[in-house]
Formats: sequence, C-alpha cells, structure tokens
Amino acid sequence: MTKHSHPGAPAKDRPTKEQAEDAVRTLIRWAGDDPTREGLRGTPDRVVRSYLEFFAGYNEDPDAYLARTFEEVNGYDEMVVLKDIRVESYCEHHMVPIIGVAHVAYMPSNRVVGISKLARVVDAYAKRLQIQEKLTRQIAETIERALQPKGVAVIIESAHQCMTTRGVHKDGVTMITSTMLGVFRRSDITRRELLSFIDKG
Repeated sequence: MTKHSHPGAPAKDRPTKEQAEDAVRTLIRWAGDDPTREGLRGTPDRVVRSYLEFFAGYNEDPDAYLARTFEEVNGYDEMVVLKDIRVESYCEHHMVPIIGVAHVAYMPSNRVVGISKLARVVDAYAKRLQIQEKLTRQIAETIERALQPKGVAVIIESAHQCMTTRGVHKDGVTMITSTMLGVFRRSDITRRELLSFIDKG
C-alpha cells in the first residue's frame, strides 16, 4: 500500500475521505462548537490527514521489514540491544496517545538484521489502535518468527493520556510491560544482563 492510502479496515469497508471529514464535523458539533467558523473550517481535513500518519501502521507489514537478514556475523552470538526507541501509539479504548520508549533485544543464532528495521517493526505495530500489553507481544513474536534467535526481549515504558488527561488524572505514571522469549525467559543471568544494559545512561 502507498504512504497516503487509508489506514484500517479493508478498502471496500473504509469510508471516503469526505465521510471521514463529516464525522469530524459531527464530533466538533457534539463537543459544542461550530465546524463552520473560521478557525475550524480546515480542521476536518487536517484531522483526516493526521490520522493517515497516526495510524500508518495499518498499511505496513512488520514481517517484511525483517525479511532481509545477514548470516555473515563472524560467529557473533552475544546480545543485540536497541534501547530507547520512541513509541507513539494510541489507546484503543479512548483513542488518546500512548507515548514512551521501547527496548528491543535479541540473542542471534545464525542471523542478524539491520537495526533500523527493528525500530520500523516497533513503529508498524505502534501506529495502530493498541493496548500496550498486546503491542509488546506483537513486536517480540515478529522478531522471533523472522530471525529465529536464541531469545527475544521487548520492554516498553510509556505514559498513557487516558490516565493523565481524563479519568483519574494521574500525571507522572509510567506503565512498563515486557515480553521475554527463549533464553531471556529461561536465564536469570541473561535477563539481568539485559536490564543492566538498559539502565546504563
């Protein structure tokens, strides 16, 4: 799919751009404002275009990013860690932002992948309506499926605006989720080594 195609449901089920803009106008009226006033006239178009960016992950195939791997690693079989990958996602319950970082690690068996591709996998799943627990698992399972490593670990730390801007209004709360597969699940030593890498400044 192209960069500018609509995210979400199959094409035959997707509303048109005009229908999506009408939905935004309805929400503006429901909120108590007038979508025809000067400051809001262009808002429906801007919101719809923003959604194409916010939910671009529906147009991406995370597995495809990991299709090209490298086997010439000169026997390297130690941990590969990519830390502090920015996460921008949206809560599927309230459609408000989830902002944080992801730490991704794997222990190669006989192949590695370009590190930018790991970040792209994170984005491909994050830029969808999500819950953090599912997001964490999806990233880990995709890496495991593509690389068949000795182990995979994904840890996500994030703040949820469904807690900070509505409901309980608790600012400064961080949610941490993790998925440990293979050696990261079996070995306390390997898991502690990973955590020490992540904790370094």
